[in-house]
Formats: sequence, C-alpha cells, structure tokens
Amino acid sequence: MLEELKNKLGEEIERLTHELQVTLPEAIKKAVEHGDLRENSEYKSALEQQQFVQARLNHLTRRAGELSKIDVTQIPADRVGFGSRVTVVDMRTREEDTYSLVFGDFIDIDSLDSGQVSVASALGQALMGKKKGETVTLTLPRGERKLKIKALTTLTQMVESKEDEG
Repeated sequence: MLEELKNKLGEEIERLTHELQVTLPEAIKKAVEHGDLRENSEYKSALEQQQFVQARLNHLTRRAGELSKIDVTQIPADRVGFGSRVTVVDMRTREEDTYSLVFGDFIDIDSLDSGQVSVASALGQALMGKKKGETVTLTLPRGERKLKIKALTTLTQMVESKEDEG
C-alpha cells in the first residue's frame, strides 16, 4: 500500500511538473502573442492554472517527503494504524464493515465505496492504536456508535506477507 501511494504520488508529480515546465509556458507564450495582457483572458487563465499547479506540486512534494520517512518496521504489528485494514462490527445493528485507513488526500475518489477512511476522520481517530477485540466508541452528531474490532491486518503484516510471496 505504501509503495502504491508513493508510485501514485510520483506519477502525479511527474504529470504536474511536465504541465508546469512545458504545457503552461507554451500556453502563456501563445497568450502573450495575442497582445494587450490587461484584457487577455487566456493569459490570466494560464497564470491562474500555473499558480494552482505550483501549489499542488508543492503539496504533493511535501507529502512524498513525509511518505518516504515512514518506516514500516516502526508501525506496530498488532494495532490499528496507517494502512491497516480493519473489520468492525456495530454492537447495536451487528452490521459488519471493513475499512482501510489512509491519509485523507490519498483517498481514491474513483472508488469511494472501497471502504477507505482518513486517519484524520472521526472513525479513523477512534480506531487508531486499538487492537483486535477492542471496542471503540464513535461519537457522531446522531449519537454514539460502538464498534468492536473483529479483524485487523496492519501495514506491517501486509508487507511481510508480500515478502513471503516474493
């Protein structure tokens, strides 16, 4: 999961760098050729896009730096943490759900039903640091929800099982 995130980040950084260094300068040059820059919407649009791309690139570069500092061997193998896959049972309804804990800006928008939960969300915060068998209380606007952790696969365990396969 961590390598997948690093690769995804790297691909977006590469795409944005190309846009910033090649595509946008060409668009700005073409807009400048149209003359009077004060009333040139193409020029203004290209500059705004350039600022957006630069900001996004800076953000992604910081996130890539943070990801590179994560040492999988330091993540507890028996507690919920970043990258963990957790199956919980709602103590009232007995419904079962499985979640993967990720950083908020790594949630895959294309598959929102994939069970990804931000570690910063209320659910993510409630689950962090807990072990299999523990019950957590999630405080929501509609009231409290008690969830029991039925199954837990940590990032460390996922990495170890991939190493065993390879």
